[in-house]
Amino acid sequence: MQTLYPLAFHTIFKDKIWGGEKIRSILHKDFAPLPNCGETWEISGVKGNESVVKNGPLAGHSLPELIGRFGGQLVGQRVYERFGSEFPLLLKFIDANDDLSVQVHPNDELARKRHNSFGKTEMWYIIQADEGASLISGFNRPLDRDTYLHYFEQNRLFDILNREPARAGDVFFLPAGRVHTIGKGLLLAEIQQTSDITYRIYDFDRTDAQGNKRELHLEQALDAIDYTYYESYKTHYEPRVDAPVELVSCPYFTTNRLHARHTMVRNYAGLDSFVVYMCLQGGFELAWQGGSMPVRLGDSILLPASIEQVELRPQGEFNALEAYVP
Repeated sequence: MQTLYPLAFHTIFKDKIWGGEKIRSILHKDFAPLPNCGETWEISGVKGNESVVKNGPLAGHSLPELIGRFGGQLVGQRVYERFGSEFPLLLKFIDANDDLSVQVHPNDELARKRHNSFGKTEMWYIIQADEGASLISGFNRPLDRDTYLHYFEQNRLFDILNREPARAGDVFFLPAGRVHTIGKGLLLAEIQQTSDITYRIYDFDRTDAQGNKRELHLEQALDAIDYTYYESYKTHYEPRVDAPVELVSCPYFTTNRLHARHTMVRNYAGLDSFVVYMCLQGGFELAWQGGSMPVRLGDSILLPASIEQVELRPQGEFNALEAYVP
């Protein structure tokens, strides 16, 4: 049987009405011939947007094909039993050259009922932020559905939304149901459940090249919104060097920050899950029993569950996200 190895994939580029140039200028990914790039889908099992391997003997095969072929060896036996042939995470880089729409994502229950889909819980790690950049996460006061509707119908939606300044290294966890938007001037990494369901609440009356406004989903959003108010929406963590730092732990994914100047040994023997890396700064050599490969800024790598131990050897130093299914 063929031996699995760390997999790199062809990037899927998405031009967006709010997209910019940072995918190319900062992450060094060429999105030609698109006029801009708002998102890259780095590792995806979404139907119609399945990632295709670009390295090694399995090059040319799609992610769902490989799950069908290798099952638990690739994703972990427990993950395979839970999700079958569906890859449970979607990894993206997002460049907001303009504000994204104010939006919300449904939870598992609502998404299953309406779309036969997973819900969409996600997290953001800010890679680069222009001076004064900000984002919206949640509400800035306690309210309920009726109060929300009152403000919305009075065209005062932004009076009740919580706006946060955003800087490189900031982390935001967004459970399904939280109203949010990425603000102009932010480049970030996103890890989320496998879902492409978004309910747009407000889109700044923008029009596309043909003069058409994008569809809004005001009624669908009402049942999806979590109206709970929280005193803090930003994830606080203590940065460390040469040691993993947990950023997010939820039922769908655990994400750690790896910032290293010396070799890190990562042992996943007790995990029973695949691991993904997103390189956000610098680079490293990823070494396992049987081989090694370079990982650079902007790379996203899928480590099969069958590989239980790796070494991450910095080329100078690196900053990366490490995520898996708990």
